Amino acid sequence: MRIALAQLNTTVGDLPGNRALIEGAIADARAAGAAIILVPELAITGYPPEDLLLKEHLLAAARAELEAIAAQTHGIVAVVGFPERADDVYNSAAVIADGGVRAIYRKLRLPNYGVFDELRYFQAGTMPMVIEVDGVTVGLTICEDLWMPGAPATPEALAGARLILNISASPFHAGKASARETMLAQRARDNLAAVAFCALVGGQDELVFDGSSVVVDHNGLPIARAPQFRPALLVCDVDTDAAGSARLHDTRPRLAAREEPPVYEHGGTFTTAAPDHVLAPATSHAQAGTIAVRPPAVQEVYEALVLGVHDYIAKNGFQRVVLGLSGGVDSTLVLLIAVDALGADRVSVAVMPSRYSSDGTQGDARQLAANLGVQCLDLPIEQPMLTYEALLGEVFAGREPDLTEENLQARIRGNLLMALSNKFGWIVLTTGNKSEMSVGYSTLYGDSAGGFAVIKDVPKTLVYELTAWRRARDASDPVPDSIVSRPPSAELRPDQKDSDSLPPYDVLDPILQGYVEQDLGPDALIARGHDEDAVRRIVRLVDLAEYKRRQQPPGVKITPRAFGRDRRLPITSRWRG
Repeated sequence: MRIALAQLNTTVGDLPGNRALIEGAIADARAAGAAIILVPELAITGYPPEDLLLKEHLLAAARAELEAIAAQTHGIVAVVGFPERADDVYNSAAVIADGGVRAIYRKLRLPNYGVFDELRYFQAGTMPMVIEVDGVTVGLTICEDLWMPGAPATPEALAGARLILNISASPFHAGKASARETMLAQRARDNLAAVAFCALVGGQDELVFDGSSVVVDHNGLPIARAPQFRPALLVCDVDTDAAGSARLHDTRPRLAAREEPPVYEHGGTFTTAAPDHVLAPATSHAQAGTIAVRPPAVQEVYEALVLGVHDYIAKNGFQRVVLGLSGGVDSTLVLLIAVDALGADRVSVAVMPSRYSSDGTQGDARQLAANLGVQCLDLPIEQPMLTYEALLGEVFAGREPDLTEENLQARIRGNLLMALSNKFGWIVLTTGNKSEMSVGYSTLYGDSAGGFAVIKDVPKTLVYELTAWRRARDASDPVPDSIVSRPPSAELRPDQKDSDSLPPYDVLDPILQGYVEQDLGPDALIARGHDEDAVRRIVRLVDLAEYKRRQQPPGVKITPRAFGRDRRLPITSRWRG
């Protein structure tokens, strides 16, 4: 059976635009001779639509778009994700063919962990479903339905399904694609059925969807895989007879079917116009039977950040970004990502030296901007700082300079960047990393002021790895060596270094990994061999900084436990550790 997987980059709320993407994919799949095309989960509305699902008129509009797509569907069976308004609201897959909606499968397993809130919006379905296409029994599932063994895939396989379809919107984090494919392979082996997993791609607020759509045979071996981080139409032939033959040799499903006959719904029988011939070569619209190579882990994260930035800027209608360029590694990485995402002609930087800024960092910042070909604005902050000091001099009389004056410098810079944003309609990219955000090593309304926090989920040690990978990618490395070799510093007081306020990052990040990502308590961290004083100090800093994190801009999620959508803790709390 020839199938097509439409790995689409939809936009939440753009129902006409999403419809156009779906219709184009169906037309291309039909031209490629596919009998079935899969379209991602909730593709008509985009994913996740969140509280848009509480609007009756949006649900009605989604159904109208589905009917319009179905009216043009002939000679092919399409499985399309949409929110179904019936007695309740369901996360559903419509089977459309022969000019109409012929069946609707409702997602059985609704995730309610991490970034998922599906129990807030949806009622769970109750019945597995199979359809028959050109004489082959095919099972239907949606995303989480396959993440656990059993129903709905197992009853569908026992009902004769040799191919299990799964439409999905599975958010990215580092290592997710590999783990997900391992799980899909296991489901295929469990059920002696091929599995076709069609995934969403693109950025949506904090989330990035990596795509990585894949088809595995009944042995769990990949027979086609789409590339990560870009739209694709993956077309391949699935040998469904091989799954049937395997079941003749492995009699275990017979016992299960006899002891507990499968309960399921039959969604219909369909005959397509798909030709019975050798798969045509890939076209510009279709990737035929290819197995895309998954990139190394650090490249995967970098490409996720680039896609997240590109789609946030493009889908929200911004034409240009601006960021403060300090000559440090964090702002360097953000600039590299921005240029790769948007092009140098859509990126501006502001170099904003203070009395404590070194010639080295400022020279490096200007050289980096020149090497990348971005607009560089020079906005010294000494004069505004003198004005603040004079204004506050009488009030602060008798008190030594402290963190207040450091934060004033950061806030002056934040004001300047926001002024550029207001005047020209640019969006400000902030440059703080996850290590700093974890312990509150940032200034509210200063370096945290902006519209999108590119590396807010990237620990400092990973910042260095990503920068090193990006430097090695191209022969003409634009980054001065001193940017990565210089000890990190906020440069807000004389001879300041991050290590004056924080443990070294190779000590800090593993403790944060245990406390933030794994929810380990201080005693467990100490038992792992971390220094007790460092653990208790860091845990205290993380707990105290919750109010700051609530006021940070959104940013790209690349870890399993991102602040905001994943890790949700009260600000007002007396629990420590």
